[in-house]
Amino acid sequence: MTRRTQRILGAMGATGAMGAIGAAGAIGAGGAIGAGSATGAMRAADASHAPIAPIAPSAPIAPVIRLPWSGTFHSIANRLIRRHAAAVGLDASFSVLDRGDAADLMDVLRHELGYSKADKRFPRKDTCLAIYSHRVNTQRPLADTLDAVFPWCAEWEPQLTALYRAYVDKKLANQALDYDDLLLYWHAMMGDERLAAEVGGGFDHILVDEYQDTNVLQAEILKQLRQNGHGVTVVGDDAQAIYSFRAATVDNILGFPDQYVGENGLAASIITLEENYRSTQGVLDAANALIAEGARQYRKVLRARRGTGRKPQYVTVADDQAQAEYVVARVLDTRESGVPLKRQAVLFRSSHHSDTLELELTRRNIPFVKYGGLRFLEAAHVKDLLAVLRWADNPKNRIAAFRALQLLPGMGPSTAEQFVARFEQAGHSWSAFTAF
Repeated sequence: MTRRTQRILGAMGATGAMGAIGAAGAIGAGGAIGAGSATGAMRAADASHAPIAPIAPSAPIAPVIRLPWSGTFHSIANRLIRRHAAAVGLDASFSVLDRGDAADLMDVLRHELGYSKADKRFPRKDTCLAIYSHRVNTQRPLADTLDAVFPWCAEWEPQLTALYRAYVDKKLANQALDYDDLLLYWHAMMGDERLAAEVGGGFDHILVDEYQDTNVLQAEILKQLRQNGHGVTVVGDDAQAIYSFRAATVDNILGFPDQYVGENGLAASIITLEENYRSTQGVLDAANALIAEGARQYRKVLRARRGTGRKPQYVTVADDQAQAEYVVARVLDTRESGVPLKRQAVLFRSSHHSDTLELELTRRNIPFVKYGGLRFLEAAHVKDLLAVLRWADNPKNRIAAFRALQLLPGMGPSTAEQFVARFEQAGHSWSAFTAF
């Protein structure tokens, strides 16, 4: 749980070794930045709009800046595609399917194609979507994705190919894009030299955070935005490249200096940030020892600003129950030593990993608050409301219509499907409601 050591790699053309510092300095000093900050998930977009303050505490007080272009790759893509929708054959009012909606559409098509009634077990909707997403973001053939990540689904390659063609056709007919399409359409836009020059010319500087978690598609978009690399800065830590299962590749950050060679023939400048402000040295020593074992990496040694601290403990237990009992015992011991319960925390990677611990805490009458679990936008009542709004915004959004209609009393899946068909026959006219 160490705070990452970031590497700043600046491909700044002729600015040389000061390239990355120049970009950061301009932000801190209140200079005008026309920049897009792109990270990995759409839900981070709002946070990236926070005002920019001086980086160093001792820096002169500077005006607060709000970047007009900041957000995730997906949110930036959404804005750009709507602005240039005609160039890619879309209506500017197209809908965006979240992962749940995309999986539901995939499931509808599985049923229509008869795969849900196959003699052998056909991949479920979430697996089908994961395969599709991996194939899109790696830009590799479907067979490669199946062999490398989903070998148990390899026998279904012909059927999956047909499913994905139907999926693409249905989205186009409904004027709807999923998250992967946002990147795919942006990538296609950058294939047009005139359009790429227009979009790229709108930014003086481009900063990409968490670059170790980008995929091939995102790296190619960045390259097409600024072929010569002038004004490009990326920040990331190759030691924290953990999203290969989502098609991210550490090669993007490891190969960045060679991919962006300046007009003077020099590779991108590299600034290593080794001072750590979050962890103590005991934790960092363990991290340094593990990181040093990597064969391909940017060499680094983390140094703590918070002092030595205690060494972390590596504890082995028999099973989940024993683990929960050990954690609870440590919580109680720490409480007896004078640390209140509200000053203690237990971290876990996924929400469901806390199930056994929650039961043990309850059994021992230890109050707790759990942070995490179902995201707000995934709650059923929120998705219901969003379905109504999305259908109103885009009458062609069949998935939203199907969900919204079933909120009406006495309206089941079969009746909803009949109405959607009649609604489409009526040219998506809301007057179809009165005639049904």
